[in-house]
Formats: sequence, structure tokens, C-alpha cells
Amino acid sequence: MPRSTRRRPALTHPATEEIDLFDVLHALADPTRMTIVRVLRAEPERACGTFPVDVAPSTLSHHFKVLRESGLISQREEANRRFSALRAADLEHRFPGLLDTVLAAHARTVEAAAPQVR
Repeated sequence: MPRSTRRRPALTHPATEEIDLFDVLHALADPTRMTIVRVLRAEPERACGTFPVDVAPSTLSHHFKVLRESGLISQREEANRRFSALRAADLEHRFPGLLDTVLAAHARTVEAAAPQVR
């Protein structure tokens, strides 16, 4: 049976000027999405199925959509793979220091919650 000729809908990304603070903060409020953002802060680009998260593929797709539509990430398709990248420069232009502040606060929270080895 031949493969479908239907294409996935085009990926939409807000322009830098359209990135909304409340959408960004909402996207960053989820632990899975914070993991994705932290990984992308350390790596310039990563294939979507390679993130260290324990969620179903459909749930992961939802998280990527929230991040993309909020303006936190950009995505591109290459053959049958989708790659994600953090829009760090756009976020810094729109909200200077926000991403670094949120990531640092998150790191402190994770560190404080970790069991102390003595």
C-alpha cells in the first residue's frame, strides 16, 4: 500500500515581538518542559525523540507545541525527524535576563530538593 501523501501542518512560530511573557512563564511552569529547555540551553539543537523525559510520545508532542507556540523554541523538520532549538537570542531581546533567571532559580530548587549525602 502506498504511503500517504498528506503532509503535516506547517510549524508556526511567533515573531520575536509577539512573544508574550505570560505564555513563556506558563510554558516554563511544567517540569517536563523545563527539562527540555535546560537540555536545549546546553545543546544548540536536538532531535525531538532524544530528550531525557519519561512521557508518552503524544504528551511529548504536546509539550513541544506549548514551547514552540510560546516562543521558547523553534523547530524544523528534516526528512522524518523534527529538531528543536532554544530561541535564546529572541528571548533575551524580548525579556533580558528572564531565561537565565528562571533556569538559575529552577536549578536552586532542584538542588535544594535533592537528598543531602553526609
